[in-house]
Amino acid sequence: MFASSNKSVVPIHVEQRTLQLLNTHITYTLKRSKRRSIGLRIDERGLTVSAPLRASEKWLHSVLLEKADWVVDKLGSWQSKKGVAIEWRDGAPLPFRGETFVLQLTSYARAAQAQLQGEILLLPVGVEADATRIEKSVTAWYRSEAMRVFEECIVHFAPQLNVMPSALKLSSARTQWGSCTTRGVVRLNWQLVKMPLPLIDYVVVHELAHLREMNHSAAFWKVVESACPDYKACRKELHGYGIAE
Repeated sequence: MFASSNKSVVPIHVEQRTLQLLNTHITYTLKRSKRRSIGLRIDERGLTVSAPLRASEKWLHSVLLEKADWVVDKLGSWQSKKGVAIEWRDGAPLPFRGETFVLQLTSYARAAQAQLQGEILLLPVGVEADATRIEKSVTAWYRSEAMRVFEECIVHFAPQLNVMPSALKLSSARTQWGSCTTRGVVRLNWQLVKMPLPLIDYVVVHELAHLREMNHSAAFWKVVESACPDYKACRKELHGYGIAE
């Protein structure tokens, strides 16, 4: 009899849990898998606890108690930063470049595009448009504006760093604001255009700096600092939104 050459696949067990930490009600996702330690991560989905398959409840509880201050602080910051989900309706508030605009539906026009007028985004989809159509049209506008804003940032910062990306592409990643390949392709998350301009500038500078230093060494951060002196404050604020740049 021959032993099977297929490696056994250990499934990941996922469950939703709640607990009280420092008098704060916490909801988190527990993921059990083939790992040796317990890890905590806070991102746009909230708190995720990754643990070994056979980790005891006592061990889990002790780790959460040990990290209670960090968890409550980070979750509080994340909750305040993530804001309220956009409502796809007439009169809804829309975040854009760190400001809030109001969505206004107008009569349907096949060729017309969304446009800002003062603090209002006029969306020509018809006053009776449903949420799906509104979301599709607003997202298209966001993506178009994101490319325009990002291109302007690159034109401004690339000469300062003496670099130029080979291409700029939009990303819809759930875990990154931006990335840069060894071939010089810079990808920026289109949702970044909702953020304040200093944070947009920081992410653009961060990715352009990778064209000189493809790492996060001290040399890399010096490149970032040369074009974005307050990068540490921007980096800290950006982390509060739940996505790593």
